[in-house]
Amino acid sequence: MKTSKITIFDTTLRDGEQCPGASLNIKAKLEIAKQLAILGVDIIEAGFPVSSPGDFESVKTIARNVKGPIICGLARSLEKDIDAAYGAVKPSARPRIHVFLATSKIHMKYKLKKAEDEILRLAIAAVKYAKSKVSDVEFSPEDASRTERAFLYKVVEAVIAAGAGTVNIPDTVGYSTPFEFADIIRGIRDNVPNIERAVISVHCHNDLGLGVSNSLAAVLNGARQVECTVNGLGERAGNASLEEIVMAIRTRSDIFKGFYTDINTKEIYKSSRLVSKLTGMPVQPNKAIVGANAFAHESGIHQDGVLKERITYEIMKPEDVGFEESKIVLGKHSGRHAFYARLKKLGVDLKKAELDKAFERFKELADKKKEIFDEDLEAIIGEEMLKVPEKIRLVHFDITSGDRIKPTARITIKYSGKIMESCSTGDGPVDACYKAIDRITGIPGKLMDYQIHSVTRGKDALGEVSVKVEFKGKMFSGRGASTDIIEASIKAYMNAINKHATCG
Repeated sequence: MKTSKITIFDTTLRDGEQCPGASLNIKAKLEIAKQLAILGVDIIEAGFPVSSPGDFESVKTIARNVKGPIICGLARSLEKDIDAAYGAVKPSARPRIHVFLATSKIHMKYKLKKAEDEILRLAIAAVKYAKSKVSDVEFSPEDASRTERAFLYKVVEAVIAAGAGTVNIPDTVGYSTPFEFADIIRGIRDNVPNIERAVISVHCHNDLGLGVSNSLAAVLNGARQVECTVNGLGERAGNASLEEIVMAIRTRSDIFKGFYTDINTKEIYKSSRLVSKLTGMPVQPNKAIVGANAFAHESGIHQDGVLKERITYEIMKPEDVGFEESKIVLGKHSGRHAFYARLKKLGVDLKKAELDKAFERFKELADKKKEIFDEDLEAIIGEEMLKVPEKIRLVHFDITSGDRIKPTARITIKYSGKIMESCSTGDGPVDACYKAIDRITGIPGKLMDYQIHSVTRGKDALGEVSVKVEFKGKMFSGRGASTDIIEASIKAYMNAINKHATCG
């Protein structure tokens, strides 16, 4: 099979940084550029040197310190821009100047106020001038997807003749669709006589959510360079996402036959986290490839399938993109298979009856919490393993408390097979509960120690209460857990009472 490499042109540091709120300083840009080199991108578009002294210095610093990838600087079709780009990228062993000029009627009429002949002349002159500075020149007819086809072909042919080794076809405003964009690339291949002298590149924006789809359609129709960003960062709705393009080509090799990239995919997640951290732009949990939920499963059916055979619900291995492993999220949709598997991973070995009881407790807790953590499970299992025969069991409780009223507790319990209820006040809601329990049982306990701590994180965290209670001169410990600290306190006290009753 004939193979064909797809060149990855990363513009995270140029177009990605144009995302509102994603501004980076020189140090941050250099750190990202070094990681992009480790990731294996072929070209780093490090910035737009003429735009500011800071951007010029950033590009120059990257050109001087980052080895491996081509280092590219963006320039309008103006000599001052090209001079700035050259000054910034020339320290690189592999410098490139990327020149652009709008070619759509919309841009020519409203932005540039120039006719086609003048646009053609400026494009040719800019490429020739850039070529006098560096051997590697790329040209982009801005807003190519809305440019009249005949004029687009003429511009592409002319800039190749002037010395452009790469012609980039941008869907600048994310207007195109996959079928249309594929046809544009085919049209360039069929109607530009000298197209074999240049690499066709594409740069797709995501305004309609089609940036990756358009890029991949272009690859199937002759594009051999894709311009993209980590996390899909970029102007407005962003750019085509590097990680999605790379993994689509790799995962669907049946569709992209013979195509490959040089990206070290195991560095994808690390690169994503770094860009997110330094730009301050969070990655949405359901983002493809790098989102927190990309390899997470909560549905019991999905969990059962993944635990039996990963490929039932995963088309990629999480470790292939830098995740440690798939994430089985325990929640109210989880089934017994996932629950038992997690306990086994935690080293818990219970009898079938104990496991079933623990699963019931898990389901009760899952109805109160969004996600069950390992610490929650340990607390549940701890309760099951430490359980003693229940002479007294909580049925229901009501608490009235506040800074202007006396805390009052109404407790309903099952005691020696009978449902009994009592009401009491106290110094606080816990004290009121304990006094009400004492009234029902007739076994007054002296609270010697009371401790509470959060078992897990979050506002819905499981709280665990530990108590030491003295009954008739003997000390008994008790423990209870719940998302409600009053309930946990009651359970802990009752656990101590049951121990006392068991010991006679």
